[in-house]
Amino acid sequence: MEFLPEALETYIENHTTPEPEVLKKLNRETYAHVIMPRMLSGHLQGKFLKMLTTMIQPKQVLEIGTFTGYSGISIAEGLGEDCTLHTIDINEELTGMVKQYVQESGQEKKVKIYTGDALQIIPTIDVVFDMVFIDADKKNYSNYYDMFFDKVSKGGYILADNVLWSGKVVEKSAKPDTDTKSILEFNDKITNDPRVENVLVPIRDGIMIARKLV
Repeated sequence: MEFLPEALETYIENHTTPEPEVLKKLNRETYAHVIMPRMLSGHLQGKFLKMLTTMIQPKQVLEIGTFTGYSGISIAEGLGEDCTLHTIDINEELTGMVKQYVQESGQEKKVKIYTGDALQIIPTIDVVFDMVFIDADKKNYSNYYDMFFDKVSKGGYILADNVLWSGKVVEKSAKPDTDTKSILEFNDKITNDPRVENVLVPIRDGIMIARKLV
């Protein structure tokens, strides 16, 4: 997922505010005990998400894809006291770990945890979102976008992770794999949607940022 030389990545992290101890602990436990630990956002992306949240100042945030909770805690750190992060993940085996670390981080009053299929859960959350972060199954990125778009406030922000897909988006292939195809379609969908303006930021595995115009 990293496209910069390791020495430069290290320099960047060394010149970024250190991660809180609870996130260091969560990082270690994820890599020690959870399958596919690279799905965790990590220090640099976590700080980026917190910084964006602090700048945007959303009241209601939707996260699709909690994993072990690193990105959610980072977003919650940037939220005001009366704001809420609604975070959804289909893997019920990780729910206990997420709850533990949300509590340890002191963000439990800001975070609502949902376990199940996001496509079924999103319509049941009766709020208007000011910010959305997608980091779940790639095949449904476009489906998630279509489902929540009308629930996003005008001027709200939509973020999607892994939109460079380890560089596969520029590989020439007559038959891209299913996930790569889904990411390519999603990136084109956002870029061609006149209802948003967008920028693709090459941090880690790429984050698409779109602002709703209508």
